[in-house]
Amino acid sequence: MTPFALGDFKVGTGELTVIAGPCVAESRELCLLVGSEMRALCDELGFNYVFKASFDKANRTSVDSARGFGLEEGIKIIQETGLAVGSPTTTDVHLPDQAAPVAEAIDLLQIPAFLCRQTDLLEACAKTGRPVNVKKGQFLAPSDTKNIVQKLEAFHSHGIMLTERGTSFGYNTLIVDMPGLEIMRSYGVPVCFDATHSAQRPGGSGTTTGGVRESIPAMARAAIAVGIDALFLEVHPDPAHALSDAATQWPLDRARELLTSLRRIRDAVA
Repeated sequence: MTPFALGDFKVGTGELTVIAGPCVAESRELCLLVGSEMRALCDELGFNYVFKASFDKANRTSVDSARGFGLEEGIKIIQETGLAVGSPTTTDVHLPDQAAPVAEAIDLLQIPAFLCRQTDLLEACAKTGRPVNVKKGQFLAPSDTKNIVQKLEAFHSHGIMLTERGTSFGYNTLIVDMPGLEIMRSYGVPVCFDATHSAQRPGGSGTTTGGVRESIPAMARAAIAVGIDALFLEVHPDPAHALSDAATQWPLDRARELLTSLRRIRDAVA
C-alpha cells in the first residue's frame, strides 16, 4: 500500500477518510453548511474529512440540466469552503487543460468514471503534483483498473486512489462487486467506495438519473466490512431540491446515523 498526504493526514494508513459534500457547488452558503457540519461530525467520530463539490457537471443526462458555476467561480467556492472548515478539498477534472488551474486551489484531483481511461487527462492530472483519485468506469472490471494505476505511475503521480462506484448491469441499473474492492486494493493503492453514486439508476428517470437512496447504508456497511480507505458521499440538506443527483444525495440531517453505524463496523473489523 502506498499512502499519500492530504492536509495534515495520510490516506491509506488504516484510518477512514470521508469525502463528502454536495454534488454541485450550488452556492457558498450550501457548501459552507455541508462542509462545516460534516467536518464536525467526522472530527467527533474520528474520521479524516475531505470536502467535495463539483464546479461543473459536464456529463448531465439532459442538455437542460444545471451544470454549476464553471471553473473560475466554482473552484473559488470550493477552495474557500475548504479553508473555512479547515479541510482538504476535491473536485472533478474533465479536460486536460483544466488540471493545472484546478490543482492551484484543490488538494485531490478526481477523474470521473466515464473518463477513467483518458490517457491525456490522467497524464495532465498526474503532472500537477497533486494526488489523483480515479473513479472506476461503470464499464470496467475491477482488474482493469491495474492499467489505470500503471498509467499514473508512468506519469509519476504523487498519490493514486481508485474509487468503486458501481458497474453497469443491464439497462439503467448498477451493481457493486464487493470483492472487487480487494482486487483494486491489491494494486498497492488506497481504495474508496462511492456509496451514493453506486445507488444510482443512470437515466432511470428519463431526462435525469434516478436512484434508490435507501440502499446506500447497506452498501456502505458492506464496503466498510470488506475494508476500504475512504468513503465517498454526496450530502445535501434538501436532496429533493438539489440541482443534481436529487435521488441519491444523502440527507444532511441523517449523516450522523449513517456515519455512527459505520464507525461501529469499522471498530469491529479493525
